[in-house]
Amino acid sequence: MKLIATLASAIGGVLIAILVGVTSLAVFMRYVMSTPFQWTEEISGFLMIWIIMLGAISCEWRRQHLTIDFAVGALPAGPRRVIEIIVGLASAGVLVWMAWLAWQLAQSAAFKRTQILRISWFWLDLAVVVGAGVTALVVLWRLFATAEPVEEETRH
Repeated sequence: MKLIATLASAIGGVLIAILVGVTSLAVFMRYVMSTPFQWTEEISGFLMIWIIMLGAISCEWRRQHLTIDFAVGALPAGPRRVIEIIVGLASAGVLVWMAWLAWQLAQSAAFKRTQILRISWFWLDLAVVVGAGVTALVVLWRLFATAEPVEEETRH
């Protein structure tokens, strides 16, 4: 599971670099060369969705999603674990449902194309399927794995 989270982080990092490059090129072409590229907005949108969904996987693995756990943290270990399991199962359930809905959307939009680059909307919707589905797996892994997947010093 750590390999998957690391891979998601690495791919996300590469996509961020590509996004910065595309955006810089777009600014240069528009304001210096006075010949803007029309396709950069489409690519930027696609890249942002993929970056967000891959980042969700990585953040969940590192426990860096925003939580408000001061009340749960004050509980003894037993009740705290029960609440963690309930919240984890509910989160995984919502994420699986989200992935399923995104998969249905991806299939129904497979023949729809972007206006400029003519890329299938399937690839944009697939980002949500991957991000939500793998994030659900990370949540379940953390709940039921015998070993703690993240070192204590990385928890915030």
